[in-house]
Amino acid sequence: PDGAIDLETFQQILDLDEDDTFDFSRGMVSAYFTQAAATFTKMDDALAARSLPDLSSLGHFLKGSSAALGVARVQASCTRIQHLGTNDARADPADALAEIARVLARVKREYAAAERWLRAWFERNVPGGMGEED
Repeated sequence: PDGAIDLETFQQILDLDEDDTFDFSRGMVSAYFTQAAATFTKMDDALAARSLPDLSSLGHFLKGSSAALGVARVQASCTRIQHLGTNDARADPADALAEIARVLARVKREYAAAERWLRAWFERNVPGGMGEED
């Protein structure tokens, strides 16, 4: 899926399911969707508050949950936000915030592509798809 999803990692999650209902993986993916939406809201708030430490922490958090499901591009962008937030390069904080704003806009697009791919996978492979009302 053009790099949005690491298929090997995603397959490892699917392998944890005990049957063809995919209840475990579907639950993980659904929780990820909820978690990502809440985290993006918190990231927007932290950016508005110009809080590099909060942005770093939130980037680290979303990086981990993205990695667990194989959401590779989101993981990479969140790693970038994490490092910019810690200001490892000792850049001017205003420059770090401007770069985070650019990366945050990109990661939201990357997340949307990954969410579409994951929802489509469940629609194709699991009766009832994600099993939620949209």
